[in-house]
Amino acid sequence: MGRGLHGRGALFEAQPPGLASRLIGLRPYELLTSPYEHPEPPFVVLAGARGLGKSMALAELRSAYRGHTPVALIDCEADRLTRLPDGRPAATWSPVWQALASVAEQLREPVVHGAGNIDFPRLEAGLLAVCATGWGAQDEDSAREEARRILLLSDPARRWAVIAQGWAGKVASRLIANLSGTGPVGQAVIEATLDTLFELVWTPNGLLKAGADWYRAYPGASGDAKRGLIEIARDFRADGTSRADAERWLLRALLADLGDTYRRRWERMRRVGRPVVLVDNVQSGPGPGLMKAVLKERADGVGDQVVFFAGLRGHRHPELPDAVRHPLPEVARASGWVPGASPSSRALLVTLPALTPEEARRVIADVCATATDTDGATRVEVPPQLPYAIHRLTAGSPLGAAMLGQAVRQNRPVGAVSPGELLTAGIEREGDAEHDRRPVYRELLDRLVPPGLAEELAVLATAHDGDSARALAEARLGDSFGAAGVNRLRTQLAAEGLPPAEGYFVGDPFLRTLLLLRLHLDDADHGRWRAVHRSLLSHYDGLPGNPDTPARARYRLHHELALGDTADAVAYLRNTFRTITPYAWLETLLFVTAAPYYHAHDPHGRDIGAPGDHRKAVALARTDAEEDPPPGVDPTLHLTVRRLLHAVWQVTDPLVLPDEEVAGRMHFDLEQLSNIWPAGSEPLWRAAQQWPEQALAGRPLRVPGGEDRDGGGR
Repeated sequence: MGRGLHGRGALFEAQPPGLASRLIGLRPYELLTSPYEHPEPPFVVLAGARGLGKSMALAELRSAYRGHTPVALIDCEADRLTRLPDGRPAATWSPVWQALASVAEQLREPVVHGAGNIDFPRLEAGLLAVCATGWGAQDEDSAREEARRILLLSDPARRWAVIAQGWAGKVASRLIANLSGTGPVGQAVIEATLDTLFELVWTPNGLLKAGADWYRAYPGASGDAKRGLIEIARDFRADGTSRADAERWLLRALLADLGDTYRRRWERMRRVGRPVVLVDNVQSGPGPGLMKAVLKERADGVGDQVVFFAGLRGHRHPELPDAVRHPLPEVARASGWVPGASPSSRALLVTLPALTPEEARRVIADVCATATDTDGATRVEVPPQLPYAIHRLTAGSPLGAAMLGQAVRQNRPVGAVSPGELLTAGIEREGDAEHDRRPVYRELLDRLVPPGLAEELAVLATAHDGDSARALAEARLGDSFGAAGVNRLRTQLAAEGLPPAEGYFVGDPFLRTLLLLRLHLDDADHGRWRAVHRSLLSHYDGLPGNPDTPARARYRLHHELALGDTADAVAYLRNTFRTITPYAWLETLLFVTAAPYYHAHDPHGRDIGAPGDHRKAVALARTDAEEDPPPGVDPTLHLTVRRLLHAVWQVTDPLVLPDEEVAGRMHFDLEQLSNIWPAGSEPLWRAAQQWPEQALAGRPLRVPGGEDRDGGGR
């Protein structure tokens, strides 16, 4: 398994065989067979949000099987599959047409060791028929190149490349013969083109003519091959459902050509395993049409032996309502897939999990092990606590772990040691020394945020639910965005596997941290940061009801803390001690201290004092002598609550390394509070025992006994 793919062993393991071995019939990177789990394989969909390693897994599958069995990999978001080529008539091209041509080209290359080329005469004839009209005289060069490309999908054309070039010229001349332009399909034009295909049968085995004969079964062909090709060309140009039917027949042609290759006795003796087609970003471009066509063919009994692996952004898709669903670890030994009657039941949707702390550590270690390590060069040493802090920050994102590992490798020698420092450090893209170094958090946001949405999402990352997000959009994003923009963005995030979480509009903690960092660093004086948080304070102040209930107050105090004002939070937690349940008090403490901290601010949110984390000094009682508790309050309780607030704020901050000394003081102060409040002592005492260990291990703090209650963790 390649570098950086830790946590994906259920897919790639060779012995005992993982999912890929059991479906393809070959071990990764080896010409050793593995028993098939299914007579006909499922359409496997690797699902998850951005950054979970779907593209990396597909690329690794290509590397693992390339040269051992035919493999093709397409990215359905690539321009080549989503944009009409220059000079190509729009009525003769579609993303699915392009995807099928690209898959066929790749399945031919490289030639599998010991086996011959794969020919695609049926697909070749169909692709030529579809693009047989619409060209103009000025398009002759484009038509010739397109014809040449298609004709090279058969082995004889490859062995006789010079003749193929001449043949392409003749076909191109027929393509533009009657200059049909944008008018209706002319039967004479298509027939003239097809005559070329039948007449120029210089190929030793007449493969192309045999491929054209296959279309005599096309609906409306009445057993006539030419008529079948004419009908598929007309259906393709008609768009809509007719085009989808034509595309499905082109897919059937590709699968039939592959099936012929594997049915020939001499080929069966030379080939092991099944051919593999990898479809990245299947939710985009030609992906849905291609996936739907494969599933429909299989449901209709048109069996094939092609193993499809697709990458899906998100966890659901309209074409997969009945897909069998399992997390990746559950398919390590058996897929649990049993197809039903519906087409989508032919799919196996496998959700990719986040990395464990140990897996994240291995990813970072791999990235920091440079290529010269084997030559005796000094490798980059990683502080032992840093990988676990990175895991806490990234919530197990493979992309986050890998990119922060690169930041460690590139910046560790000059002293970047905390996750926050690594996020703001410059990073040079792999193999791209010409461009300036960019902050790591910017590079990550480019990969994790849908294009064009980072600006709005950075603002909305401060919101807690739909109501606060809409209020914020109205105040800060203008009328053109508004409530509709909020709803649209929330729907898009949910579709991509990033639904809201309890108390947060942006549910993913890693993405939320990156967006908040971007918002804070947008301008030198953090003016936009202050304006956004003050807008939310105004929103919560304007809500009806008692503002001091824990459910209301925690939002206000959270945003005050984000602006650097701790006085109200300390006062509220001090005054509600013993007046609300200990569970609600601890939950409020955790939610309030989830506010981001970047360094000391004055009352207006501007930077003050020396850079650095000032929370530690407060948490360790070094500033107790400077603090003057308000008259009439218990000074011991006031100072204890103040220390605890800063301690929890520090040890749960994903941008810093958990501090053992601060965690120890947090333990002490929680125990002191349990002594002050005998009736609520049990949850406070249990928090004193559990929270330091959870914090130092990089795990969220949980309210003891409150796992089934609202909130309860950070």
